[in-house]
Amino acid sequence: MSDTKQKTANYKEADTRAVKGATNAKKMSWQKRSQAITGWAFMAPFVILFTVVFLVPILVSLYSSFFRLRTVGGGPYGGGEIQNIFVGLENYQYTVASPEFWKGIGRVVLYTCFQVPVMILMALVLALLLDSFLTRHVTIYRLGYFLPFAIPGVVAAMIWLYLYNPEVSPLVQGLHAIGLPVDFFNKNVILASMANMTTWTYTGYNMLIFLAALQAIPAELSEAARIDGASGLQIMTRIKVPMLRGAALLAVLLSIVGTIQLFNEPQVMSSALPWMGKSYTPMMMAYNTTMGTLTPSGDGPGSAVAIVMALIAGVLAVGYFLVDRKVGGND
Repeated sequence: MSDTKQKTANYKEADTRAVKGATNAKKMSWQKRSQAITGWAFMAPFVILFTVVFLVPILVSLYSSFFRLRTVGGGPYGGGEIQNIFVGLENYQYTVASPEFWKGIGRVVLYTCFQVPVMILMALVLALLLDSFLTRHVTIYRLGYFLPFAIPGVVAAMIWLYLYNPEVSPLVQGLHAIGLPVDFFNKNVILASMANMTTWTYTGYNMLIFLAALQAIPAELSEAARIDGASGLQIMTRIKVPMLRGAALLAVLLSIVGTIQLFNEPQVMSSALPWMGKSYTPMMMAYNTTMGTLTPSGDGPGSAVAIVMALIAGVLAVGYFLVDRKVGGND
């Protein structure tokens, strides 16, 4: 009889544990579901904005690149209706076969080859100076270096256009007064003039990338090196700079993608220099094709130019990434 009661009690205890286990499982499941809902609720604004501002324009541009405006109907004396006609890869064929497009590519690649190294080196030097013990009031200097980046690109280009204009520029007149007759609008100097504008704008931005990486380096490494007798220069060259490789990769990749899409500076300067034309850079060609000042005009050819440029920028960025990995021995 006692055995039967004991078995009954065990069964009841097992049932109670099973019910509690199921209840706890339901609670855990509900908690996980609630956490997932909360996470997606926080992510929703970003996902919506990312889709509307980034993904949708890309898809629309890709769709438009297969169409072109053409006149349908009409007679020998004109007339007819302008319609958006599907032309397949014709817009891409026009872009790839255009001599003006490849001339613009050459200018932009040359511009990138000398502008990006100078800007990255200046940003690295500024970051190392701000991270050293020699500099006080770091916040003021950091804000001062970053401030040009906060100025809209078109506004900055207009400011520099004024400073380059020999008729009104105090900079040019001052250089002439000391015997340095510089023509910033010369055809052989114009790329360097635009590179100076871009370097002034983005050096502070890249400096912050390096500075953030420097501040993430454990202070114990520098202290240990000082105890071992290392000088400040040795700490900088043998500890800090080698540990900035990831930051340098990020800064260079962003700079390559940005400079390949060079637009603000040449577009503003072309307003004062008609010889630059409407297709001095590929992005100018895309813009002016879309706006109808180049032939063929319309969204289709302009979108094709922009997409080809995006592919070229992606290839260059990936190429630099692979070369960096190969040189760094991180295969």
